[in-house]
Amino acid sequence: MGKACYTMDGRNVVIIQGFKEYCALGFFQGALLKDPKKLLVQLGQVQAGRVMKFASAKEIATRAAAIKAYVREAVAAEKAGMKVEAKPRRVSRAEELKEKFRNDTRFKRAFEALTPGRQRGYLFHFAGAKQSGTRAARIKKAMPAIFEGRGFLERR
Repeated sequence: MGKACYTMDGRNVVIIQGFKEYCALGFFQGALLKDPKKLLVQLGQVQAGRVMKFASAKEIATRAAAIKAYVREAVAAEKAGMKVEAKPRRVSRAEELKEKFRNDTRFKRAFEALTPGRQRGYLFHFAGAKQSGTRAARIKKAMPAIFEGRGFLERR
């Protein structure tokens, strides 16, 4: 289902999204905004995007002036051609994965046969677990898909 999205010269600037608990106004290049009122939130590991969350229509009405100011700033940044400089993100191989590679060379070859993007997807997924046991369980669960050459998001 489509979301209301404001574009300029074919580039996305702002999107309105609805969720169960809140609605959000998303700024595709939100990291460029000054955010004096501290209304912007970074979701996940995105580098450029930021969102404003609203739990009620009253909250939107209360912040109407600030919302307009942020949208104007986002439009001005787009007109000026400003972009967030993407920093390459490095993720190291979890010790549990290195151990699995040492014990199972067939699995290591299958993992290394994946495209770099597929490998990176799994590495982020494995490294996202705080506990060693969880990392090991994630690796074990991903093994069949890796042997089939599928990426993390293609597993289902």
